[in-house]
Amino acid sequence: MTPTAPAAEPQPLLRTLAPLLRGLERQVRAWLDARRRYPLTMLQRAELEGLADDLRRQAEALDVDKPLLTIMLMGGTGVGKSTLLNALAGAPIAQAAFTRPTTRDPVVYFHHSVRSDRLDPALRVCRLAQHDRPGLEQKVIVDTPDLDSNDLGNRDKLKALLPMADIVLYVGSQEKYHDKLGWDLFKEQRQRRAFAFVLNKWDRCVTGESGLRPDEDLLRDLKDEGFGTPLLFRTTAQLWVDSAAQSGQWPPPTPPDLPEGEQFTLLRNWLELGLTRLEIEAVKARGVGQLLASVARVVDGLRPPDLSAEAEKVRDAWRQTLAAEAVVQGGELVGTLEPYQTEVEHHFSIEDQQRYRGLMSAYLRFTTKMRYSRSGLRDRIPFAGRLLPGAKVETPVEWNLGEFVQQCARTAGERVLDQRTTALVNRLLVEADQRGFPLALLSEPTGSVGRMDWRDRTTRAVIDALSEVEREATNPTGARRAVRGTLTALANTLPELALVVTAGTLLFNFIVQQLPPSVFEMSLVGLVPLVVIVSLHLLIVMLLPIRWPAIRERFRSKLADRVGEELDRAYLAVPTDIAAAIREERRSVDTLLAETKVVSDFLAERQQAAQVGELYGT
Repeated sequence: MTPTAPAAEPQPLLRTLAPLLRGLERQVRAWLDARRRYPLTMLQRAELEGLADDLRRQAEALDVDKPLLTIMLMGGTGVGKSTLLNALAGAPIAQAAFTRPTTRDPVVYFHHSVRSDRLDPALRVCRLAQHDRPGLEQKVIVDTPDLDSNDLGNRDKLKALLPMADIVLYVGSQEKYHDKLGWDLFKEQRQRRAFAFVLNKWDRCVTGESGLRPDEDLLRDLKDEGFGTPLLFRTTAQLWVDSAAQSGQWPPPTPPDLPEGEQFTLLRNWLELGLTRLEIEAVKARGVGQLLASVARVVDGLRPPDLSAEAEKVRDAWRQTLAAEAVVQGGELVGTLEPYQTEVEHHFSIEDQQRYRGLMSAYLRFTTKMRYSRSGLRDRIPFAGRLLPGAKVETPVEWNLGEFVQQCARTAGERVLDQRTTALVNRLLVEADQRGFPLALLSEPTGSVGRMDWRDRTTRAVIDALSEVEREATNPTGARRAVRGTLTALANTLPELALVVTAGTLLFNFIVQQLPPSVFEMSLVGLVPLVVIVSLHLLIVMLLPIRWPAIRERFRSKLADRVGEELDRAYLAVPTDIAAAIREERRSVDTLLAETKVVSDFLAERQQAAQVGELYGT
């Protein structure tokens, strides 16, 4: 039987986490850098950028064979953080940095086998102190500035260093173990850091006085914060520093007259022996888990709302407002044509005459010229000079009417339309706000639509509406079409027929019956066709009138429809486009959450068991 090859050892958990965290950090930064409709507040952006920095920092810290555990001392002025570090070191390593009882410069205490370039860049600029203690080989202890220092720069240094901490040793004394600044900072950081607690200057706490002791009060407060069995060490660091200085030994002999319940030795053993590699990796993994939970919580809070329903409500409301606005604007535009009604009638008449021939065509051209002798059509409409007798219109109506309509639209714009556009934008925004659509998303796009070149669109709407009215007037449908066809056929045949019949009758009488025509009879050759032409013209005017009052109402209706179409096309897409963009941004948030969950699930499946639960609250 062929022996089975041994299975490859699984890659260490922390080394496997490192590339996953780097990938997640890149996705978070890409999401932050992407353009979006739904805005982020400065606080939200700063919080997520801080989490991205933590992801990068964790990835770099985990991508090593022996990860370093950073233990940070945090506390207020005078609680004895530096003394505690000196006691742990057995030498006054933190004393040289003092000029007064306030820590100004952070002190980093680490094993000599650790190269300084393995430290976080923020720690490398601190005062570095090396040691040769085997039990602290993988631990870096940092003494930080006082959190309640009057120098705000010290607080800033502390807040800049806290993200590097895996475990925070919250150091207090009988006077300062629950001050507001420190407690607020603890509650802010506890979701992302492990915490153990030191009540220093223990000799001042066991005074035998009645009442609740500081450690009992602190334990009660920690229980309220979710710490069921917190790690709390009661120490008198100064006694151990004095013992080490007097004896010159390490570890120093137990100081005489230690107060009952003093636990400095227990703290030192926990740091050196209790935090083994198993616990270090567990703390690191737990810290990563808390970091991923923070990322998921913050990202989930950044998911924009679904505005689809609100967008539909806004569209329905806007549609009614835009329809009413289109009617008003149509009336204003029609009003600008009132002074030019003669020119409009003249133009329509010229177009209508194109269907007539012969005597009726000549008669209509003459009467039209006489009727509109004062019309400025040739001056107001480009290319009108090409309308020579008998000639067809060679240019489309848009070209003939373009300059004329532009002048009317410009007049209307200067009069009221520009102001109405501004007022329309404001009304639309008010209606959107009443229906729950965020104005911060809608103001700029709606304002941009209002700033478009509406005069050009209005000119096109007027031309299209006027052309449609002209087509209806000159090419009617239904019964009017039958009447128009009949009148056209009669007008193109009866005048010539009347002329031929009258002239033929006179010739017949003269040639056959030898009756010479009188002057009156000879005048009938012109009068009879003229009577026929005039009669037909009266019928045309009565049955197919081309007058401004009739044109105006049809034009107003068509123009309102055209303007309404332009307004709908421009404005109604705004809320739906924004809602669609917001939905896409929601999907990007969901994708980022899914990627975070993948890493969290991997960590939950692979996380090693260790007794570090007391460092974390619920």
